[in-house]
Amino acid sequence: MHYADRLQQRISDTSPVCVGLDPVISKLPDGISKDVNGVKEFCFGIIDAVAETAAAVKPQLAYFELLGWEGMKVFFEVCEYAKKKNLIVIADAKRNDIGSTCEAYADAYLSASSPIDALTVTPYLGSDGVTPFLERCVKNDRGIYVLVKTSNESSGDIQDLPIGDEVVHEHVAQLVESWGAQNIGPKSNLSCVGAVVGATYPEEMKYLRTLMPHIPFLIPGFGAQGGTAADAALGFLPDGTGAIVNASRSILYASAAKDWKEEASKAAVAMSDDLRKVIAK
Repeated sequence: MHYADRLQQRISDTSPVCVGLDPVISKLPDGISKDVNGVKEFCFGIIDAVAETAAAVKPQLAYFELLGWEGMKVFFEVCEYAKKKNLIVIADAKRNDIGSTCEAYADAYLSASSPIDALTVTPYLGSDGVTPFLERCVKNDRGIYVLVKTSNESSGDIQDLPIGDEVVHEHVAQLVESWGAQNIGPKSNLSCVGAVVGATYPEEMKYLRTLMPHIPFLIPGFGAQGGTAADAALGFLPDGTGAIVNASRSILYASAAKDWKEEASKAAVAMSDDLRKVIAK
């Protein structure tokens, strides 16, 4: 099934919540070993806690790469476990390159046998740094999320630079829409090409939604970074579809005590409730 159709069906069955899996060893809750085995136990536990509420999980590769080959093994085990729980799996790797190196990245994460549904990519090498990922999306029913307007404070250093009558992130948005228009899901009317647009820039997001009507948004910045449900709602289409909203710390570390799973579940439900109140039906 086309990635966007699969994603939208999952959102309809659960909610537009995406839970970022950013396991920091020093923050692992009581009763869990502070090592790679603890990271696996923690991520599995979070997946169990949010599987009935969240549409997706977004494991951040940096935290697994930090643990060496054992961490990368756990990364793929976590992805496979999330798939067994019917979650959409978005690998947050922000990959990009050209030529055979880009081909290798695309095959590593978006092959037909991969437990990963989608991958974050950066567009700043141009279209030849994105095309191999697009080709795997079409061939293997996978997705990508291209960085357009990120949630960090200094994103404007580059993304807001003026170029003629627009700024860089607006130009990138138009490229993303053009890439995405080549492969639209028959059920969702959305592309396998998505965009990362931060909830911390609501006015920019509102305009970017008009530039990318066929693009599913991945919206970071909710919760600990200051983005609200009302901010995130600006990234949804008028019918209430077309986006997922990511939270990491506010769910992962809702409690450091033995009730961490229960508190993570409650935090995910609360986030879902907040979003549903402001997203059009």
